[in-house]
Amino acid sequence: MTDPNEQDIQPPQNIEVPTQLPLLPVRDIVVFPYMVLPLFVGRDMSIKAIEAALAGNRMIFLATQKALDVENPSPKDIHAIGTVGIIMRMLKLPDERIKILVQGIAKAKITKYIQTDPYYSVRIDKLADSKSTVTTLEAEAVMRTVKEQIERIVSLGKVLIPDVMVVIENLEEPGRLADMVASNLGLKVDATQAVLEISDPIQRLRQVSDILGKEIEVLSMQQKIQAQAKGEMDKTQREYFLREQLKAIQKELGELDERAEEVTEFRKRIKDAKMPEKVLKEAEKQLKRLEKMHPDTAESATVRTYLEWMVELPWSKRSKDNLELKAATKVLNDDHYDLEKVKERILEYLAVRKLKEKMKGPILCFVGPPGVGKTSLGKSIARALGREFVRISLGGVRDEAEIRGHRRTYVGALPGRIIQGMKQAGTANPVFMLDEVDKVGMDFRGDPSAALLEVLDPEQNSAFTDHYLGVPFDLTEVMFITTANLIDPILPALRDRMEIIEIPGYTEEEKLGIAQKYLIPRQLEEHGITSKHVRLTEPAIRQIISHYTREAGVRNLEREIANVMRKVAKKVAEGKNQGFPIDHSNLHKYLGVPKYVPEAELEKDEIGVATGLAWTESGGDVLYIEATVMKGKGQLTLTGHLGDVMKESAQAALSYVRSREKTLNLNPGMFSRQDLHIHVPAGAIPKDGPSAGITMATAIASAFSGTAARRD
Repeated sequence: MTDPNEQDIQPPQNIEVPTQLPLLPVRDIVVFPYMVLPLFVGRDMSIKAIEAALAGNRMIFLATQKALDVENPSPKDIHAIGTVGIIMRMLKLPDERIKILVQGIAKAKITKYIQTDPYYSVRIDKLADSKSTVTTLEAEAVMRTVKEQIERIVSLGKVLIPDVMVVIENLEEPGRLADMVASNLGLKVDATQAVLEISDPIQRLRQVSDILGKEIEVLSMQQKIQAQAKGEMDKTQREYFLREQLKAIQKELGELDERAEEVTEFRKRIKDAKMPEKVLKEAEKQLKRLEKMHPDTAESATVRTYLEWMVELPWSKRSKDNLELKAATKVLNDDHYDLEKVKERILEYLAVRKLKEKMKGPILCFVGPPGVGKTSLGKSIARALGREFVRISLGGVRDEAEIRGHRRTYVGALPGRIIQGMKQAGTANPVFMLDEVDKVGMDFRGDPSAALLEVLDPEQNSAFTDHYLGVPFDLTEVMFITTANLIDPILPALRDRMEIIEIPGYTEEEKLGIAQKYLIPRQLEEHGITSKHVRLTEPAIRQIISHYTREAGVRNLEREIANVMRKVAKKVAEGKNQGFPIDHSNLHKYLGVPKYVPEAELEKDEIGVATGLAWTESGGDVLYIEATVMKGKGQLTLTGHLGDVMKESAQAALSYVRSREKTLNLNPGMFSRQDLHIHVPAGAIPKDGPSAGITMATAIASAFSGTAARRD
């Protein structure tokens, strides 16, 4: 049974093309004369144009849209040259669209739009092929070339309908051959439209030949890509084959995927880093490895991390030194009280640097007790020089790899602390502080002090090689500053490479000046109060220094001042805004009972008690040594938390007194009939050293002779 929506319409044998026809704009295709094709039509304007054609002579003008995404094209959106077609069959579909089968009849050109609503109606002029001026021999050559190109395309895998191949082989007209090839190869719309608009049949065929030549190149390249990818493929790994094929395609077409973008970015950053030649070669070598690796492999991540470190290190970036001596002096004086020796050494370096641009950075070692400002002094030096400051702590470091880094063969390997510090600084000439260099340890993993020998040697650190990087890094422009509490634990070879600058503890007068100039203003600012709220008198500050702290530096002093400021800030926050003067009489209300009581001076000379001077980290102190004799068998007892050296000093002092018994008018037999007890007060404080021998000898002689020793 025949579908009522389907109409079979046989075209007439002799067709005469009228000058006015309905227009059907088509997308994605160019219709040629003699071409038969189905079209699916859904736009209202197009359906009405078809209905008008079916109501007349079934002819319709088929023209291609210039832009495929335009839903309602205007006349300017439609190519002027198209093909007159005749509707051979029409079928109405359930979704209200229409399917038609049309055959191209003749090429024509729109000369005028007569009607634009409800569909386009246009006046056209039929276009005939122009008469070619080429010889028959030349036309035959072009036709044979095109036919051979078609055969080559088919051999490269392009699929053409067998019937079309037969027709192409039998065509003898250049124009018909050009139209047939162009309409069946699936070329781009713009290229196909350009072929349609050429009136000279030989020229049109040459245009088709050029297009076929490019198509052959593309197909040959595609076949080459497939062969390359297939040759590298493991037959059991289909996914790998697909990735390799995609990679080969993108490489040939110049299209960049994420990996290529990453490689391009690394290449740019390597260029911008301005690396030395040897380093540049290694970076480019690793970049080529990364380019060939699969992005999901562990090795790829390792190489990527390595390149990140390489491009982020400051190979050529430098800070400009501030060589103005007056400005540097002001910065150093603003930040630190006294320390003239250190300041003078920095100014000497600046002076030489100003006279000679190229010079190796000094390697200074600040030695002093805790809290005297060694670390903060390094920051001030960096500020005075206008350089970046970076600090690493070496306290407790026992692994050489902490300094030199781990080799990349280890999982999770990273550069050592020196290279990490240089990356953190971001410049090739920072002030680099190695804190607590005297507390570096050693174990079975190596000696970090030995690794520091290369870092802190100006003759060697121009090519410091971190195990992770594997390439030399120039440290000659770095100003290294090390800090230590004691010199003795430092490796002698390492000590020899450094310029030792001792920073002794502060006296009471120096602590007073530091508190007034630096500590109190800083604590006022940190606690949100001003000098209107609180005033620490000089006697109060002195009492804090002598009765609440016992140190060489000022760290605890600042802590006690902060304690006072917190209590004042609390009162201010409670609304008590009147000033709070603090002197020695009311200081205990803020800090409590004094923690330290100075040793009381002896009121008179006493038997068995000798006065000496002792050195402590908090400064000089008076030391009383007490000796007592009693009946016994000549035994010696020592108390007071004494070290081995001090115990030996006591033995030596006793032996000396016994050797001088006649000079001192002592009874020769008393040493074997009496015991001796030597005590050094402040028993909770460890005491050691060789300097107390004469004081002990005086106390022993006083005890045995019964003569009081002078207290002064």
